Amino acid sequence: MGLHHVDGYVLLLQGENILPFLDGLSSNLVNGPCTTVFTDRAAKIIDACDVLVIGENVALVGYGDEKDRLTRHLLDHLLGQNIQIRDISSLNKIYIGDGEEDYPPGATVHEGWFGTVCILGNSIDFEPTWTEEDWREHRIQNAIPFAKHEVTSRHHPFACGLAELVHSSKGCYLGQEVLTRMRSRGKFGHRLAVKENPVTGATTVGKAHSLSIERIQ
Repeated sequence: MGLHHVDGYVLLLQGENILPFLDGLSSNLVNGPCTTVFTDRAAKIIDACDVLVIGENVALVGYGDEKDRLTRHLLDHLLGQNIQIRDISSLNKIYIGDGEEDYPPGATVHEGWFGTVCILGNSIDFEPTWTEEDWREHRIQNAIPFAKHEVTSRHHPFACGLAELVHSSKGCYLGQEVLTRMRSRGKFGHRLAVKENPVTGATTVGKAHSLSIERIQ
């Protein structure tokens, strides 16, 4: 049982037809709360985010350093749509864990693919119950890729363990043609693996095992 504080960001989207807009730019089906991957035309990852529906608004929660890149990507594809994007990262703290936690009043909780996400306003006092090492070992044990480690712009979703976030029958999004071709041919190039230490070129190093993105022979 645990919850770890992570560096990340929160973008608040306000306006009309927000979910269809996001759906047209990401690999997973976005018709409600979910986790999805934003890719470029070459199917390389821009970022992987949790999508939270908050009333009539939508929040995107990301966990790496790609806030500016994703924001530019979204703005470039607005094409006159009535959607505003606000960065509210400085107003909130982001935690992620295994879902077995008592959350304080005022918490926004989302069951995402990476784990249970808890967003708290800065005025709410809360001490995380997992250290960085606890979170790292949990990720390795469950083969969970994460930002700054496996989930980077160097990889496509299949290569770093995000295949479940690539919807099998969805079309018409940036990178879709490349990912569909990879899936139909069964040629992904790389894959995420859990290996016993020592591991050369590990992306996340643990006590006894590590995560590694290895080339498929």
